[in-house]
Amino acid sequence: MTRMAEISRRTNETDVTLRLWLDGTGAGRRETGVGFFNHLLDALARHGGLDLDVAVSGDLETGAHHTVEDTGLALGRALDQALGDRAGIARFGEAIVPMDEARAAAAIDVSGRPLLVFEGELAPVTIGGMEADLCEEFLRAVASTAKLTVHVRIQRGTNPHHMVEVAFKAFARALREAVAIDPRQSGVPSTKGVL
Repeated sequence: MTRMAEISRRTNETDVTLRLWLDGTGAGRRETGVGFFNHLLDALARHGGLDLDVAVSGDLETGAHHTVEDTGLALGRALDQALGDRAGIARFGEAIVPMDEARAAAAIDVSGRPLLVFEGELAPVTIGGMEADLCEEFLRAVASTAKLTVHVRIQRGTNPHHMVEVAFKAFARALREAVAIDPRQSGVPSTKGVL
């Protein structure tokens, strides 16, 4: 079974093309026009065990917001499509990840009920063309279109680069666990029979 999806999303603000393979190694190219965001998507793919190709062109003269959010919406749609009916997946995932002085925790339920709970105070800084607070916007976009319940908490940190990156890595590790095939699970992992 190949768990993959291809998504194109074009608006007046951005043009996003995304290909996702859930059972990957971190391969692929990330070209968004925003250096730090490319780096974060690299970390997401590598630590999430995803092969991910992303190409985005957009209105970067207004900032990175539309590029980051629209990429999150496209990634969420791809996750939703690649997961299909969710049969055989672990469903839940969690991770606590350190990065130097920073640490973040993430918990995910592939629930069919979109929600992001984000905890953490990020300084109002721009890192490599991306505002730090767009971390939350990206995660909210993914959660909404992938229909995930996502809790991310930046537990500590002083360096905004590390704090944002460790949040992405914790999310990636929790996602990897949640979408993994569980050999003991033959059907949809829900008492309702559907997610």
